[in-house]
Amino acid sequence: DMSTTEETEQRSISPAEIPFSTPDALKPYITDTGKILPRKYTHLSAKEQRRITKTVKRARNLLFAQ
Repeated sequence: DMSTTEETEQRSISPAEIPFSTPDALKPYITDTGKILPRKYTHLSAKEQRRITKTVKRARNLLFAQ
């Protein structure tokens, strides 16, 4: 009996949980030229914005390392 919804429910990923290996997930937070959008446009909390910034920078560094 699978009456629990925890196993079947898809939950959305918060900005802090976006992996740096998925550039498509980072697109809403960067411009066409690759600049990181400020909180004014992303409407994220300060903590989420710091994590997005770290993730974008990590993704950039890995791209240059390849």
